[in-house]
Amino acid sequence: MTEATDGSRDMMRYDANKKLLVVAYLLWIFVGWLGLHRIYLGRVLSGIAQLLLWLCCALLTVLTLGVGYVLFLVPAIWLLIDALLIPGIVRGYNNDLIDRIAAKDGQGA
Repeated sequence: MTEATDGSRDMMRYDANKKLLVVAYLLWIFVGWLGLHRIYLGRVLSGIAQLLLWLCCALLTVLTLGVGYVLFLVPAIWLLIDALLIPGIVRGYNNDLIDRIAAKDGQGA
């Protein structure tokens, strides 16, 4: 295979697997409290933790007639901080993807 063909294949592999900033922000806006934006960006454990934290707060709100409302501040602050972190997480994921593709190419050569 020629060098150009290898580069094209790598670029197609990257395009097929990269994460998009717009998608991450749309997930954050519409279902951010579910942690789906974090799961999309490959941070599955923190995404599940975010979901469980929201569910615990909701359960405490129902069972204790309102105490959970105060606790909702913690996941709400986390969600707002995520708005600032998303660009860096996307960039980091995509850079790691480039490194994985390059390593796989170096291994196959």
